[in-house]
Order: sequence, then C-alpha cells, then structure tokens
Amino acid sequence: MLNGIGREIPEEILGIGTMRSFEKIITNGQVKNIQRSGERQRNPEKNKILDSIETAIRETGLKDGMTISFHHHFRNGDYVVNMVMDAIAAMGIKDLVLASSSLSEIHAPLVKHIRDGVIRRIETSGLRGELAQAISNGIMDIPVVINSHGGRARAIASKELPIDVAFLGVPSCDSYGNANGYSSDNSAVSACGSLGYAKVDAQHAKNVVLITDNLVEYPNVPFSIPASQVDYIVVVDSIGDPKGIVSGATRYTNNPKDLLIAKQAAAVIEASGYFYDGFSMQTGSGGASLATTRFLRDRMLAANIKASFALGGITGQIVALHEEGLIKKLLDVQSFDLKAVESLKNNPCHYQIDAEYYASPDNAGSAVNQLDVVILSALEIDLDFNVNVITGSDGVIRGASGGHCDTAAGASMAIIVAPLIRGRMPSILDRVNTVVTPGYTIDVLVTDQGIAVNPLRQDLYSSLKAAKLPVLSIEELKAKADRIVGRPEPIKWEDKIVGLVKYRDGSVIDVIRQVKKGL
Repeated sequence: MLNGIGREIPEEILGIGTMRSFEKIITNGQVKNIQRSGERQRNPEKNKILDSIETAIRETGLKDGMTISFHHHFRNGDYVVNMVMDAIAAMGIKDLVLASSSLSEIHAPLVKHIRDGVIRRIETSGLRGELAQAISNGIMDIPVVINSHGGRARAIASKELPIDVAFLGVPSCDSYGNANGYSSDNSAVSACGSLGYAKVDAQHAKNVVLITDNLVEYPNVPFSIPASQVDYIVVVDSIGDPKGIVSGATRYTNNPKDLLIAKQAAAVIEASGYFYDGFSMQTGSGGASLATTRFLRDRMLAANIKASFALGGITGQIVALHEEGLIKKLLDVQSFDLKAVESLKNNPCHYQIDAEYYASPDNAGSAVNQLDVVILSALEIDLDFNVNVITGSDGVIRGASGGHCDTAAGASMAIIVAPLIRGRMPSILDRVNTVVTPGYTIDVLVTDQGIAVNPLRQDLYSSLKAAKLPVLSIEELKAKADRIVGRPEPIKWEDKIVGLVKYRDGSVIDVIRQVKKGL
C-alpha cells in the first residue's frame, strides 16, 4: 500500500504485525509543519493560555459531582481556592468533592459554598479557622476526610481519590505550561518555593489548569511541573501573598519553655545512637520542634558531625545549616518560609520533591523511610503514646495531620516535643481525643519537665538513662501535670461524625464527632 507521501509500505510484517500507514496531518485545511526555506513555520499563538478562569472551567468539562483539587503552598496567603470556587459557584456547578492538600483561615468563604451546595464533600490534610469551626459544628452532611500528606499522595496515585480537575496556582509559568514556585530572574512576586504537593495533582489529575500571575518566556527552566502535564493556563493579577507562607507554626521562637524542650530534644538525639556522621533528620512545625535545630547545630560542630540530608518542610534554620555545610542536601516538599524559597532557587543541593516520593507508603523509594530522626509536635499524647495534632482540647478541628504519621512510621526515632502543660490544659491524657499517629510509631516524648521513652524502645531508654537525662515514665509525667492543673473534664460529643481520620495506608484510625451544642 502507498502511504501519505507515496512510499510503498507492506500491510503486514511477520513477527511485527499489521502496519499503520503514515498520513499527512491536516489542520484547518493546511498541511501541518510545512518546511519553508529550511525553517519551521512558527505559530505565535501556540500556547495553552485561556482568557479567564470561567473559560478554563468550561474547557475542562467540569460538571456537578466531580472532584477538584488545589495545593496549599501559599498557606494562609492563598488566593486561588477562593477565586476558583467563586467562579464555579457563579456558573451554577454544584455537588463537588473538594480535595485540597490543606485548608487555612483564609478559606473561610468556603462555608458559604458548603451551605449553597457547591461543595458536597471535602478531603484534605488540615482545617483551620471559621471553616474548621463550621465543620466541627456539623455543617456538612458527609464527614470531612483527613488524610496525611503521604496518604493523600498514595490515594491520588492509586486512583482511590481520582481528581477530575486540578487548579494549581504557580508563581512562574511559560505559555506552554512549564511551571515553578519561583523564578530565576526574581520576577515571581508570589514565590512559594517547592510545589511538592501540587506535583502529585499535576501528574495524576485528568485535567490540569495552572493559574499564574507571572508569565515568563518559554522555556521556563528549571520547572517542577512540566508542560506535558498541563492542559490550560489562566493569567490573573495575583495568586497569593508570599508573606502568608509563614504562619505561627513555623516562626522562630523565643519562648523559654520551648527553648528548654528544644535543648532537651537535642540532647536526646545526641545520646540516642542515631547521632553519627551522615545521619538524616526532619523537624516538624511548632516552636520547640524548629528550635531544636539551633541546639543541634552546636552539638554537630562540637562532634564534627554532618547530616547527609534534611527532609520535609524546609525552614530558614535548616537552610542556614545547609549553607554552613552541616547538612549536605535538602529534600524539600514544602518551603516553610521565604529563606527556604530563596535557597531552593540558589542552592543546587536544595532539591524539591513531590509528596508521593516524600511520604507515600506505596512508594518503594519513599524518603521518610531513610530518616534517622524526626522531631514532631503534638496537641495531646496519651499513656499509649498515641498523638493528636488535629483537634483542640475543646474537640474543635484546628490543625492538620500533615506528614506526622508518615514520618513517625518511617523514621528510626520519632521524638514528640510538647510542653507538659499548655495554658491550663495537660498535654498528656489517659486517652487523646483524636488519634492521628499511633503510639507504637512514637519513640520518645520530650517535655519541659522530663522525658518519657516508649516501653517498646528499651534500647533508647538505656541510652538516655546512661546519658543522665531526666527520664521518667509517661505515667509519672502525667501525674506531674495532674498535680498542677488537675484532670480535664471530658469533652461531650454529639452522635454525628463530622470527620474521618485516615492513617497513611487509607484505613480509618479514628473519627471526629460534633462537639455537644451549647458547650
């Protein structure tokens, strides 16, 4: 048979099969990619840019009942979620599943969209502010699903949580869709650094819409989201306030109690057996957790020890150790402050990773499994070392699962840092109100009034006692707290379940019930 340019092609070849004959590609009545004077004809309109968010919504085919997603790299400075949800609501689309990686105080306008039926269900890692309060009070008919960061990535990659349309704010993007969280020429006024959570959505969503306030020349390199994963681009005036990246959970602390806890945590690491040249670490959010880095630096210098890598949400303090040569490499799934954003742009060994690589239990290369030490905060911990980081002492949702249970499961030693008493409430309970991280994955609790070691880790108990650290049983620590502030009254709950807390493998580890009305 003759193909489209007149060459004789066999219809079938033994051992290969039937042949598909080449044909000319005709577009708008013209042969595509005609060569003239030895040069390819360039189409200046060859891009993915649409004129508005509404147009992008129509082009994706978004309909009632579908699942949409967003990322939270702007934290409380995000403009994209509210901007897109307002447009969706104005177009009359309803009954949606909102699968944002996390939600903050700035997303309070979502309450109206829930009441109006635009949002039917939510899957996320965290909730805060007015939105969290409304959900805790029972505004939704279907419980919100709380995923860990690794659990969310696993669910998306496995299609357990299929995403129809991902709307992703990007601080730097070219007209074809190569995007990043910063720009090499400093033009990204909304720079947020790593796009580790957005990368998973871009890879697996059926439709991907990038929303940017900084269109740059093609090709935008280096990119964290490649054009091959992008369907449409919308340019808007602003996608977010980078100052909102820094929250109370990630700011430098001068609190004496936090500093005492941090100093003790550094001593625990030094005595643990995991403090060696080439060890690896992650610090979670919270003043004491972040401050531990400062005390660890002095011990690293004194022992002439360097860390091989630091993982997770990267802070300016971790960046300072990297630039000082004390941490060789940084694996960044989320830049926690503007110093980390700048470092990601400038330091070649500061590398952004996606959430699946970071923490998915289904990923054979999951980086959390290479951690020696992780330092994590807690709202509550109980006598079985179960940890709550999602509900406050009043039972209201006010936090995030984040990578808490992921890193505790993967690290060789998981340290919880928490004050023995927070306000007038003890941090140690007989039973935490909501389990996010199971106790068998927690190794050490460090408070301002002593250290407790999980009985499953007798090796650590022996090491810390030999170092003459103030080791007590968790029961003794709880008794101390009870003597100071007494035992709190138990929370009274309604029967209605307002939240399902999933462990990183997708199983339900606990439920959150509506707080009793009038309390």
